[in-house]
Amino acid sequence: MARSASLSGYLELLPDERLVEIHMLDTLRRVFESHGFANIESRAVETVDTLLNKGEVDKEVYTVSRIHDDGSEKSRLALHFDLTVPFARYVVENAGHLAFPFRRYQIQKVWRGERPQAGRFREFTQADVDIVGEGALPFRADVELAMVMARALQALEVGEFTLQLNNRKLSTGFYTAIGLGDAAAVLRIVDKLDKIGADRVQAELSEAVGAAPEQAQKALALAQIRTRDAGFAEQVRQLVSDAEDTELLEEGLAELSEVMTALNQQVPGVAVADLSIARGLDYYTGTVYETVLTGYEQLGSICSGGRYESLASKGRRAYPGVGLSIGVTRLLSALLDSGALRASRSVPTAVYVTLRSDEDWSAATAIAEQLRTRGISAEVAYSAEKFGKQIKYADRRGIPFVWFTDEEGRHEVKDIRSGEQSPADPQTWSPSPEDLAPRIIRG
Repeated sequence: MARSASLSGYLELLPDERLVEIHMLDTLRRVFESHGFANIESRAVETVDTLLNKGEVDKEVYTVSRIHDDGSEKSRLALHFDLTVPFARYVVENAGHLAFPFRRYQIQKVWRGERPQAGRFREFTQADVDIVGEGALPFRADVELAMVMARALQALEVGEFTLQLNNRKLSTGFYTAIGLGDAAAVLRIVDKLDKIGADRVQAELSEAVGAAPEQAQKALALAQIRTRDAGFAEQVRQLVSDAEDTELLEEGLAELSEVMTALNQQVPGVAVADLSIARGLDYYTGTVYETVLTGYEQLGSICSGGRYESLASKGRRAYPGVGLSIGVTRLLSALLDSGALRASRSVPTAVYVTLRSDEDWSAATAIAEQLRTRGISAEVAYSAEKFGKQIKYADRRGIPFVWFTDEEGRHEVKDIRSGEQSPADPQTWSPSPEDLAPRIIRG
């Protein structure tokens, strides 16, 4: 898939690559809808104030204006950098028309002004699922959403993956218990552990939040805990055995234990409690999720999200929720580049109807229509070139079958891959199921 592009960071797919993307999107839609999620689409633009109110993303936001802008716009507009913030606005504005808990999935383009590199694009597709309540949302939504995403990734058949989980209450409660008051700042620093390493994290904790060496060591010890069951809880308690205020910590431990237990029962072998996971955006308040695809660890998380309590609110009314997002374009580009997924052909056409003479075009079109009414994709030649040229064109397009009609109206179809040619009737002939439409090949 590596090709030169006139604009870096903007991916344009060839037809066969686009077929793989469509397959992925259709698979995600099928899984999400099987769990009762309704589809929505929000506008591409939001006000700058709305976007910048939800985290440190100002350097990545693309603003929108007219070429001849006279400055009369009351609010500056910007392209959305994710689908969660627009969804929060959507919920508030349409709350009177929604039934809560509201379950939505959304698959759209988003835009971020970051430096293009492998797996990083300025325009890309995300697939989000969220469950939002009115006033309150049962914690079981956190559990269910993790299972839904695990099922979606399994259905994509992209290979082995690990769903990494943590809980903001656990992390915040732990930092409070060891005497680090600015938990949000600590979370942001610890979230950089994989990028800058333990020594630099410890130094930043000392410089930015005034952590003593023992406090920094305990924060790092917490981040290094990883288990495939609920065994993390006892390890955490041992680190704060002499602390007094552990109420929030215990709440986080209980929630994370519940998610891990449920995942191990329903989709065993995919979940890891990873207490280094923090998620950089400020609106997460409880469960947080990241997903790493085995063999593609350099991509980082291909699916992430978490619980939020106050992302969406209006007056005294709050709409807590939990959501997950798959970076479809990031995942797609990696799978195409590695050859892990490819289409069996580049076009939907199964049959190319040839012309014996230019006067036969109407009759050939009628044949193609007979095939189409039975679900067989067909196209007709525009001119009666030599049959060799017509066959060569079909082969270049990746069309597996060529249709011939002789002077007496007898029909034959040729499999141009094998060279086999046999009589056929447009009212009854069908290709094999595997040739009816392009297939996605894994390997």
